[in-house]
Amino acid sequence: MHFIDVILPIPIQKTFTYSVTEDEANFLKKGMRVAVSFGKTKMYSALVLNIHQNAPTLYEAKEIHQILDEQPLVNELQIKHWQWISKYYMCSLGDVYRASLPSAFLLESETVIYKNEADIDTSILLDDEFLIYEALHHQSQLTIHQVADILGKKKVMPTINELIKKSAITIHEEIYEQYKPKLVKYVRLHQNYTSDASLNSLLEELSRAKKQREAVLAFFQLSTSKKPIKAKDLEEKASVSSSILKSLVDKNIFEFYHIKTDRIHFEGGTNDLKNLNEFQEVALAEIKEAFKEKEVTLLHGITSSGKTEVYTKLIQEVLDEGKQVLFLLPEIALTTQIITRLEVYFGNQISVFHSKYSMNERVEVWNNVLDNKPKAQIILGARSSVFLPFSNLGLIVVDEEHETSYKQFEPSPRYNARDSAIVLANIHKAKILLGSATPSLESYYNAAQKKYGFVELNRRHGNVQLPKIELIDVKEKQRKKEMKGHFSDRMLKLIQEALDEKEQVILFQNRRGYSPVVECKTCGVSPECPNCDVTLTFHKFKHELRCHYCNYQRAMPNSCGACGSNTLDTKGFGTEQIELELKDLFPDFKIGRMDLDTTRGKHGYQKIIGAFEAREIDVLVGTQMLSKGLDFDNVSLVGILNADTMLNFPDFRAHERGYQMMVQVSGRAGRSKKQGNVAIQTYNPFHKILQQVSTTNYTEMYKEQLQERWQYKYPPYFRLIKITLKHRDYNKVDIGVNWLFKALYSSFGENVLGPTAPAVSRIRNQYIKNIVIKIPPKQNLANTKNQITKIRNTFEAVKDFRPIRFIIDVDAY
Repeated sequence: MHFIDVILPIPIQKTFTYSVTEDEANFLKKGMRVAVSFGKTKMYSALVLNIHQNAPTLYEAKEIHQILDEQPLVNELQIKHWQWISKYYMCSLGDVYRASLPSAFLLESETVIYKNEADIDTSILLDDEFLIYEALHHQSQLTIHQVADILGKKKVMPTINELIKKSAITIHEEIYEQYKPKLVKYVRLHQNYTSDASLNSLLEELSRAKKQREAVLAFFQLSTSKKPIKAKDLEEKASVSSSILKSLVDKNIFEFYHIKTDRIHFEGGTNDLKNLNEFQEVALAEIKEAFKEKEVTLLHGITSSGKTEVYTKLIQEVLDEGKQVLFLLPEIALTTQIITRLEVYFGNQISVFHSKYSMNERVEVWNNVLDNKPKAQIILGARSSVFLPFSNLGLIVVDEEHETSYKQFEPSPRYNARDSAIVLANIHKAKILLGSATPSLESYYNAAQKKYGFVELNRRHGNVQLPKIELIDVKEKQRKKEMKGHFSDRMLKLIQEALDEKEQVILFQNRRGYSPVVECKTCGVSPECPNCDVTLTFHKFKHELRCHYCNYQRAMPNSCGACGSNTLDTKGFGTEQIELELKDLFPDFKIGRMDLDTTRGKHGYQKIIGAFEAREIDVLVGTQMLSKGLDFDNVSLVGILNADTMLNFPDFRAHERGYQMMVQVSGRAGRSKKQGNVAIQTYNPFHKILQQVSTTNYTEMYKEQLQERWQYKYPPYFRLIKITLKHRDYNKVDIGVNWLFKALYSSFGENVLGPTAPAVSRIRNQYIKNIVIKIPPKQNLANTKNQITKIRNTFEAVKDFRPIRFIIDVDAY
């Protein structure tokens, strides 16, 4: 007997064993998908992990349903990486499998219903049952979804079960492939018309059908280029509609045929790489030197120092060796600019992979990487691209490595793409370069400890100086009545000066919407979200209140729901309010806004960034999307409207993040010719972080923060594991979390913090409680995790605790 162990795309820790025939066992390879039944009726596409001859002892192995692949879809290096992620981040292999593959590959079955051959007495059927039975007379089969549509309700299984009992129908589970290749329609002449004589008679024949004749003539013009002719091109050339072509096909003059094409391709010339300046040359040489001894190198290059140019040189060298390159970016907004830059040099060798791409497009990138095609030599992507099936990776570049967007929080696996990429590089024996103007404390600490190579690039490209940063004291300005709305007189003056010089301005406010709090002046009540513990944000454009946690929305009320008075007042401000204020203050200039609300859709970012680059927008207001590595050559002023919200945040990283965010935003100013300006409005200009930002003093910030981290036992010295419990019933969570705390305390003592409720303690009607476990430098990580797993298993064995969601997040912050 032959058996296979498979990973199922469901959150279960163990692999399952199924039986296969000898022929199947010989054909199967590690990394192929097979369709298997699991549970009572469900079918899944599972991934083969091992092929062996040991029968499982605890259960009888079922047979597989069918083999879905000719070639492995996932390679062994990937599986090795998945196993590391599953072990390190304490999640199941099924979770990683589910997160890695484009959803088109994760087939789940659909129940299909057929009518029984023998007719039955319809008088015994109820109304709903009769509807379905009738429908099956017109269609040979129905899926569960179609039944739900016919009956207009979600719960249809009881009705179907009744029909089975009355032996009116039978059911089967069928698996569907979801990916459909894109077919492009081409036109060619029918074989009757290959000789010249037949062509002359054809044109005479069509002398009355003017449009059809034009289409044929246009076809001859296009056919001179000897390329296959697309139906669409022919329609455009002859300016005829598709029905004309169809009638020519019906007359057997033309034929249609299809060719499969990829959905994404970049047209790009391959220009020579830019020459580096002397500082970039030195940095490049130092990076290569560091790579001789170290796998990982950190490049600390100040904003606008030309890090991308250094990356391109390194990428070129790796491509020349015939290896693949992965270029990780934190934000999808960034990919739009970097693609255009890299396309110029590498043209068709680039593929892009991120969540704004459709499922079919992601499948194509996956297949191209798997086959190591020329068009997938460089992969540009957000965090999920570490899961692609690379076969010979030579270099990984992690740009803006300090970014929190590299960490996945929900759903599992809760991995950090930067750390996973370091392990991936190690598996491939590749090199990895981390680049940032404001490195995370951990990476800088690792470089200081000589664990990573370290290279600095501290001159801006073209020797432009770093921007002048000034702090504006809002408290003082309010006392002197020099504020206009949310702008101080100084900020307005700077904006006016920039606009007069025909330069552009970026204003940063990390809140979207119009105002985060609506309050009744009479009784002080604010409208709150019914599902979460937060006040609703007012969005003026749609005149509605919205919850930014669960997307609940309702119209803005005219009067207070509590006391009926109509004195509703808004507090705080978001990007939308700033945009409207600016329109009043600068009516002659174009104001744009970039936040989650304006960048919906695949090309949302491109439109706004494109318009700003083309100087169609004079002032761009935005949230933190704007702070990431974007490059605009005409921006001379960056304004930060409220620096305090970033610093006064209950999180041990708040100061580090505040510093990074402000330095990154200010780095958008004065990038090409002259020195830029940065104005930061704050209630506390003497805050040490703001002082460090104003002098762009990274090392001082690093030393000070490191001192605090050591004192209070936080990373990079101590590791953190956060455990979160969620449930709709507050008492259940409370009892569960207290039991859990005692169990953990008896194992880890004082290093267990909690239990605490987060700032927003209820989201989507789920109450939340957290416990944080600190792991000292000398403590064995693997043993700690095993102990936590044991406690978790005991916790989940208690009947009352079973419905509580138990989430483990390793390196949570």
